[in-house]
Amino acid sequence: MKKFQTLLYYCYSPIAEAEQFAADHLKFCKSLDLVGRIIVADEGLNGTISGTKESCLAYMNAIHADERFAKTEFKIDDVDEPTFIKMHCRYKSEIVHSGLRDTSIINPNEKTGKHLEPIEFKAMLDQEDVIILDVRSNYEHSLGRFKNAITLDIENFRDFPEKIADLEQYKDKKVLTYCTGGIKCEKASALLLHHGFNDVYQLHGGIIKYGKEAGGEDFEGKCYVFDNRIGVDVNTVNPSIVSTCYTCGTTSAKMINCANPECNEHITQCDDCGTALEGCCSAACQAHPRKRPYDGTGYYVKVPQQVSLSSSKTSSFQS
Repeated sequence: MKKFQTLLYYCYSPIAEAEQFAADHLKFCKSLDLVGRIIVADEGLNGTISGTKESCLAYMNAIHADERFAKTEFKIDDVDEPTFIKMHCRYKSEIVHSGLRDTSIINPNEKTGKHLEPIEFKAMLDQEDVIILDVRSNYEHSLGRFKNAITLDIENFRDFPEKIADLEQYKDKKVLTYCTGGIKCEKASALLLHHGFNDVYQLHGGIIKYGKEAGGEDFEGKCYVFDNRIGVDVNTVNPSIVSTCYTCGTTSAKMINCANPECNEHITQCDDCGTALEGCCSAACQAHPRKRPYDGTGYYVKVPQQVSLSSSKTSSFQS
């Protein structure tokens, strides 16, 4: 029996004095011996946390007891050990960075896509007038995605608004958006509606809930998650692996960060290439004097960088 849990959740609900709330909330989480990452903004909460089942239950009860967050839905995974190393709770301008200068044009509490429960989403997947839109980043959909989904060449969700023009051809279709837990779809679907898409839907609870309630059917590969697990299985009906090794091209579902901290490229790499290159994406990185020791996981605790990294080189699962 697994003693720990990982909770994935979000809630769009206004928070007064959100910066102070974040500081207080960090103390509260630490008092429960939880680890994870929580983003607090004026617009709400976005978190993934992990700890004992007792601590996770206490946390969920506390969140639901606050009327601002009473409707928060938690996606719960039983795990063998906590899936983070530290506890972070930070105040930011948005709980999901939209890349919009004027964030007032979208408010998920006022207008967003029609929510589809997993079974409803599954029933619509093969309809002729439907397109399935993955609103996640490249490294996420390269690891796994729905069959026949349209994927976007974006490094971060903040690049999504720039891609809407490329989707104009689908304005007469039913657009089914999906992401990991649902939070990105709240803004993505709202933005599509703002730009004149009339029939927009979103997978309520995201891929994670779809796996739990609909067996994950027709989701190909693994689902990228923002904790130490990196990728999780969601499909128990017709599972497959769609990702390939960055180095040799063989089928592989293992994601790593390049062991050279000044590169830190987030890639899929098979074990053979990982061993041969010592967890690096290239021979040049393998020869770099600051190369980190490779322990087979490709996961590294964050260290100070000597050079500025572009957004495409920054790991989403460093602590």
